Amino acid sequence: MDRFTHRVALITGGASGIGAATAQRILGEGGSVVIADVQDDAGRERVASWGDRARYIHLDVTSEDEWARAVTGTLAAFGRLDILVNNAGGGHYESIEETSLETWDQVIALSQTSVFLGTKAASAALHASGNGSVVNISSVYGLVGGTGSSPAYHAAKGAIRLLSKNTAIAWWPAGVRVNSVHPGFIDTPLLKDHRDRIAADTPSGRLGTAEEVANVIAFLASDEASFVTGAEYVVDGGHTAS
Repeated sequence: MDRFTHRVALITGGASGIGAATAQRILGEGGSVVIADVQDDAGRERVASWGDRARYIHLDVTSEDEWARAVTGTLAAFGRLDILVNNAGGGHYESIEETSLETWDQVIALSQTSVFLGTKAASAALHASGNGSVVNISSVYGLVGGTGSSPAYHAAKGAIRLLSKNTAIAWWPAGVRVNSVHPGFIDTPLLKDHRDRIAADTPSGRLGTAEEVANVIAFLASDEASFVTGAEYVVDGGHTAS
């Protein structure tokens, strides 16, 4: 299957985890990818093994100037931009009483403002594509309150959900679709030592894989989802169903 022949994707947080799995999926189906990250060594190592249809760009997703350079670099490398995957983000574990304003601002900048900056920076290129797709990676914690901790993370991921819908309405007439994906507990390095406990609390009895999330992202980025916009896709092994 070559769903992404002649398509170019820019994927943030692409050096590892869900971002890297998504890049590999798009490459495997004929597309070209630019992975953007702050993990320079890991990012360069990945694209070195992926061939001529892959590039790495350093990107601090909280910087408007760096976003502009990332989009310009993508266009310089491949001449177009069809798919934007806003995947980079980060969280915290404190209660609201323990959360400092500094932590709040950092998490909101990384997990929420970054999506605004990226979507804005890529707007002209995506509209020029004539067939653009934005996939914003939120979380199940953008839909439910979880355990009542991590307020900045929940607030940021909830904002991504509604920003996606707002942009979807604005951009549908131009042929650009915007959707959000809400992973549950996925087996990535971010979970560190909590894997077994979290898996036991999930109806599926296991963690999801980055590849399983990438499958959904690839669907939304492809023409198979041509009538899907403003939607939210949950990939959580039944976590939010219980």
